Order: sequence, then structure tokens, then C-alpha cells
Amino acid sequence: MSLGAILTAIVTPFDENLDVDEQAFVDLMHHLVAHGSDGFVVCGTTGEAPTLRSEEHLRVVELACRNRPEGAVIVAGTGSNNTGHSVHMTERATELGADAILSVTPYYNKPNRRGLVAHYREIAAATDKPVILYNIPSRVVIDLPNELLAELAQIEHIDYVKQSNNDNLALVDGLGLYTGNDETFARTLDLGGCGGISVASHVVGDQMRRMVDEPEHRAEIDASLQEIYRVLFLDSNPILVKAALNLLGHRAGGLRLPLVPAEEADVAVLRAALERLGLLDNVPA
Repeated sequence: MSLGAILTAIVTPFDENLDVDEQAFVDLMHHLVAHGSDGFVVCGTTGEAPTLRSEEHLRVVELACRNRPEGAVIVAGTGSNNTGHSVHMTERATELGADAILSVTPYYNKPNRRGLVAHYREIAAATDKPVILYNIPSRVVIDLPNELLAELAQIEHIDYVKQSNNDNLALVDGLGLYTGNDETFARTLDLGGCGGISVASHVVGDQMRRMVDEPEHRAEIDASLQEIYRVLFLDSNPILVKAALNLLGHRAGGLRLPLVPAEEADVAVLRAALERLGLLDNVPA
């Protein structure tokens, strides 16, 4: 069963002191659901989870669960390269009301295959909610090949994969497929996958919703969005999507170190791309 076709990997807005701006977060959730999102992945990489203290992280999950727009799905990012910590965060997110768990492949310490299977068994046993595996070798070094994903799918509660390795993008027995790369959203839908865990849906959610609802126009819409997909990743995510939200009048705020604000040249490219899509037409100067 799908958790929805468009799950926005939502940013964590910060105020001028770089504290979590809770009202801005709630306001953004409601805006995004009104513009195509079926739900959210909270406290993922786009949500700057690596710089959130554990209590902040869980507070954002709680905030999302308590203030969700009607019908919205909340997926809590709880993964790390420390199995015990991941288990704890998974248990707490489940208690707080998350509908599903996103668990990234352990990074840096590079477990072998047996270690990966044992890691995910522990996490899946810590919740009664669906677990989404997150395969993103560009960030974590390790790849989860599709035959290993099929093995992991045999573990109770492991029901989906967020696939951010385009070379591996394929249906896997026992797992619902979400792409983690916006440029393959249309391809994933065409394959019969569930949809995408998206960054671009922060700014072009209405167009992405049309790609779900109007398959006959999917290729045309997809072609029109390839530029914004590319521009949002001119620098490390979420630098450019936060800049885009601020340009569009939302209170996304700044970034916590080690991320720094976008270069002026990149902001100029971003602004031009947003203008070409007509997204800045009604934004007050």
C-alpha cells in the first residue's frame, strides 16, 4: 500500500537565532499539502537532521504528528550509523505518532552485508510501522544492490525503499518503490512505483501532482521541470531549496553549519529558473 505519491522531504525552518521556527514549520506543512504533497519526511537530510539535537529532532517529529494537515502522512527520519541510537529514535518516533520510518544506510563505519542485515533487523523490530530503507550511496558510500533489498524485504515491517541510486531504480519484490531523485519521479511512476520523496515539491508541487493525476501529460510536465530539478542541487541540499522558499515568501530561514548560504551566483540562477516557471509572479517585492 502506498503512503502517497508525493512525500515532501520537508526543510526545518530556523529563526534568526537558528532555533527551530515551529510556526513556520507548521505553516509550511499546510502550504505544501495545499499544493500537491500527500505527506512529509521530517528530519531527513533536507530537514538538516545531522545538526538537530536529539530533543529537537523528536520535537519536530511531534510537531509534525500533532499539527499535520488532515490526511497527511508523517514519515520520521530516524536512521544513523549507530544502531542503538537508530533503534531509540525509531521507538520514540513511533510513540509520537509517525506513520512510517525512514532509515538511511549506515554511513562512514561501512558495515558489511551481515552487519547491514543485522542493523535493519534491529530497527524493524523497534516499530510496528512500515520502514522505508534509504539507499543513497553518493552520501553514505555503501550501496544496497537490488538483490540485497529483496533479502531485506523479507524482514517484517520493511516495506519500502527510497532509491537514490538511479542505476538501481527498479521494482523489487516485496518493496514499494520511491525515488529520492526528482529527475526520476516520472520514470518511477511509469515503472509502477509509489512515487517520490521529493525536494522539488517544495516549489513545484502542483506540477508534480499533475504528473500523478494526468499520466497522459507526464512526460511533457517532466521535461518542463528538469531545469528546476537541476538548479535545486547546484549546491548541497538543502541550501538551494531553502533559498527558493525564502524567495517565494516562506520563512525557511538560514542553515546551520557546516552548511552555509547559497552563493549569489547560484541564487541568481535559481531566481531565473523560478521566474521562467512563473513562480515569482505573485510574490511581493
